[in-house]
Parts: sequence; C-alpha cells; structure tokens
Amino acid sequence: MAEAALSPALAEGAASRLPPLIVAAERVARTVMQGVHGRRRSGHGDAFWQFRPYTAGDAASSVDWRQSAKADRLFVRETEWEAAQTLLLWRDPSPSMQWRSSPNLELKSRRADLLLLALASLLLRGGERVRLIPGDRRAFMGRAALPALAAALMRPVPEGSPEQDLAVPRHARLVMFGDFLQPIAEIQAALSSLAARPVRGQMLQVMDPAEETLPYSGRIRFDGLEGEAPLLVPRVENIRPLYAERLAAHRDGIATIARAAGWGFATHRTDQPPHAALLALWQALASS
Repeated sequence: MAEAALSPALAEGAASRLPPLIVAAERVARTVMQGVHGRRRSGHGDAFWQFRPYTAGDAASSVDWRQSAKADRLFVRETEWEAAQTLLLWRDPSPSMQWRSSPNLELKSRRADLLLLALASLLLRGGERVRLIPGDRRAFMGRAALPALAAALMRPVPEGSPEQDLAVPRHARLVMFGDFLQPIAEIQAALSSLAARPVRGQMLQVMDPAEETLPYSGRIRFDGLEGEAPLLVPRVENIRPLYAERLAAHRDGIATIARAAGWGFATHRTDQPPHAALLALWQALASS
C-alpha cells in the first residue's frame, strides 16, 4: 500500500474508528478468547531465534541486558518457540487492491486494513503476540500496542509475498488478506512453500461486488491495474455467465490448494458487513 507514514496520533485516530467493528465481534470473542488466550504449542524447541527491540507489554525479565548494553535501546531475546506463538498478519499491497466499483464502497485495500486491525485488536486483547509481515520484525503485545501496530500498517509496504520472508519462523500461524486473483499456479507455489516450513493459517479473499457479478452492459473497456493490456468487450452481458464460471473455478482451485496445505480459505465482499468476516475468521483461528 503506497501511502505516506502516519504519525502515532493519526494512527491512533484510525484505530479509534475500529470499536464498532470490535464491539460487533465481542459476542464471539468472549466465548473463544479463553480457548485462544494462553494457548501454547509445545515441542517446537527453545533454540535462539532472534533479538528484537523491546516493546510495551514485554516482561522486564525477558530483556537481554548483555545485548542491550551494546546499543542505546533494549532488546528481547526471543526463542524459536516464542516466535512460533506470534500470529503473523499480511495484506496484499498490490495495485489491484486499490480499486472500488463505486464511491459508496471502500477500496479493497481499506477493507483489508480494517479487518486486519480489528483481528489484531481481538488477538491483543486475548494476550496474543502479533507481527506484521513482510519486513517488520517487531512483536506487538497488549491492548495498548494497537496504535503502534496501526502506524506500522499505514507505512509503505515493501514488496514481497509471505513465502519470501525469511523471518517467518517455523510452525508459525499466518493470516493473509488479499484478492488472490493471481494465477492458481502462483498461489499453489506460495502455499506449498509455507506449508513446507511448516506454516499454517487462514486466507481471506477481499473482493468488490462488481468483481463477482460483472454488472456492466454494452461496450466496455477494462483497464488493468497491474500493467495488463486493456480489454475491449463489445457486449459485456454476453460474457457474464462465462466470467462467473471461471471465477467460481478459480475460487474452488484456491480452496482445494488451501485444504491440501492445511490452510483455511474464506471470501468477503466490500458491500457486506465487515464484522461477519471478522467473526468467521476469529472462529477459524480459535479452532485451529
């Protein structure tokens, strides 16, 4: 997402718009929070993983004073086991997400950001550790960390898909938000690479309603957002059934790949209430 970095004050203001969505999710969150909070998977090892900067919510006993003495800031020594318990969040920064079919709808990227932040809020409230990828190695903890996480989310996102991020630890959980409209072969390669680590998680496809229904008629020129050549269709209504068939086949392909890799896959439209997708995602994570 190519946007200028926001100040902490602006990020906090953006985060303050989330409570209606979070309140709508609390009914489910209260029932599943206990099962998610404090859950730890043993057996992944206590080997050293990395030093990372100290953040609000880290225990003072976790500070590595020897490493911190070498710099002008505090560092936490993180083990592989601890890194695996951090839930990773990624949203698609590609140009195709910067689109909406109507001024009355949100950009797909804005809806993805909203859902990501709402999920992060629920996770932080439940005592989970959250990290954004790619490029950001900080682990956010505690309800007070949401404004800082929002500020990090609003900064320009480096190019790169999750499977290319070498900082993703083994046995991690990952949630990906995007439109996933790239070729099936690319999606399969990415999930296979993640599953081999192994990394498990959830995919949420965020779509504009026009991308599903193709509601146009007559002679229409379609311009791509990612360098594709323009496509001129004489009568759009004539290709609508074929378009719907191919979109359904694409989604079925993603769902099949996700199941084979041990992932979950769901879809969401920007004309639908965001809390419905958040609730379903929260339930899927709680049962995984």
